[in-house]
Amino acid sequence: MSQTRKKNSSEGEIKLQTSFVNKFLRGSKAESRKENDDLKTTDFQPGDRLQKTATFDTAKPVSSEVEFRSRMEKNEQFLQKLGKKAVNKCLDLNNCGLTRADLREVGEALEMIPELEELNLSWNSRMGGNLPLVLQNFQKGSKIQTLELVDCALTSEDGAFVGQLLPVLQGLEVLDLSMNRNIGGGLNRLAQGLKCTANLRVLKLHSCGLSQKSVNTLDTAFGYLGELRKLDLSCNKKLGGGFEDSSAQLALLKHLEVLDLHQCSLTADDVVLLTQVIPLLSNLQELDLSANKKMGSSSENLLSRLRFLPALKSLLINNCALESETFTAFAEASTHLPALEILSLSWNKCVGGNLKLLLESLKLSTSLQVLRLSSCSLVTEDVVLLASIIGTGHLAELRKLDLSYNDNICDEGWAIFSQNVWFLKELTELDISLRPSNFRACGQWFKHLLCAVTKLPEITEIGMKRWILPASQEEALECFDQDHKRSIHFDHGGFQ
Repeated sequence: MSQTRKKNSSEGEIKLQTSFVNKFLRGSKAESRKENDDLKTTDFQPGDRLQKTATFDTAKPVSSEVEFRSRMEKNEQFLQKLGKKAVNKCLDLNNCGLTRADLREVGEALEMIPELEELNLSWNSRMGGNLPLVLQNFQKGSKIQTLELVDCALTSEDGAFVGQLLPVLQGLEVLDLSMNRNIGGGLNRLAQGLKCTANLRVLKLHSCGLSQKSVNTLDTAFGYLGELRKLDLSCNKKLGGGFEDSSAQLALLKHLEVLDLHQCSLTADDVVLLTQVIPLLSNLQELDLSANKKMGSSSENLLSRLRFLPALKSLLINNCALESETFTAFAEASTHLPALEILSLSWNKCVGGNLKLLLESLKLSTSLQVLRLSSCSLVTEDVVLLASIIGTGHLAELRKLDLSYNDNICDEGWAIFSQNVWFLKELTELDISLRPSNFRACGQWFKHLLCAVTKLPEITEIGMKRWILPASQEEALECFDQDHKRSIHFDHGGFQ
């Protein structure tokens, strides 16, 4: 009888703990009532410790209801101090200026939220060197699916710790370690841990100080990440040259939908390897190779083989120093990209005078929503051609059009364009700004632009920086603002 009473007391105590945890986590009375009904079938199981660093033991019950309430209140007060709370199994503590003392309290708070699925600790610089203090209590069976640690000043030791932690987080789907420039030193251990994250769908290592050797290190893990959908290695400027010695395990990421390699100092030899790999990623939807100036002259074959990516929706190859041959290769391949929604060719001077090469592609496109041709050395003939395509009903889905920093287009060209732009009924943003060093008075084409705007129901932003409006056009703009009660921002260079 005595043993029965003890057993019932212990079970009641455990159920009470679970009730408080779920109430704290979900933050709604209705859900708490439902949780109380579910307690009849709840089985509160302890987890394994994370090697020697884990100190939280769920198998050890809290000594009393009073003590448990006290801990819960303390955690609630801590989160209230930060202006945060755990909602729907998500705890967002990004940019909270956490102190070392706060970090210790976060470690304690996490003990009280065993059902936590999403944790964001980004932009807390004191996290660096203290990550084990916060995350050491994650245990086997943790339900964490998203872990974000962006710009936390993490050290190489922190990187190694994350690698040690990953095998415990079997349900992890999103890992973002971006903007931690010293984490590369712990990449070997991190890569080993990644081999144990079979469910990982998103891996972001943007601006993490990765080197040439890092590509091979990560390559060993790619073969284990069969569910990966997004890979971001961008802004690692020392990565260039690393792909040339890679074993091409990247090609095993058959479900990859997003690949971001912008500003990675890719070399000609890197492009050779990527030419073999990228066309094999048949599910790829977004590809960003921008700001890799060394790949310009060597990317002809790569751009030509983009035709094997029929699902591609976004292609960013701006500022890649493309040459005429490479642009021609892309133009031919682009006719095989029916799903393309976003295309950026900005800062590739070879486009100027050659936009006609994209004529067939632009005519066939039924999905394009964003077209960026900033600083492409466009000439009047290019803009007239674009106006013709628009005027014949093509590019009907276009929402954003960037023609800025193309200062060689004459007033006649802008007039023809302005007379046709009203066909883009879905357009929300148009940018025709001049270069910072150039100021120029608007011609008579401005009245055509104002007239077109009245027929564009979705337009909200028109970039016209450094275009100067004469007095007559200033009056026309003022009348337009009075007559049309719409929020349209004309960002121009002022009145003359």
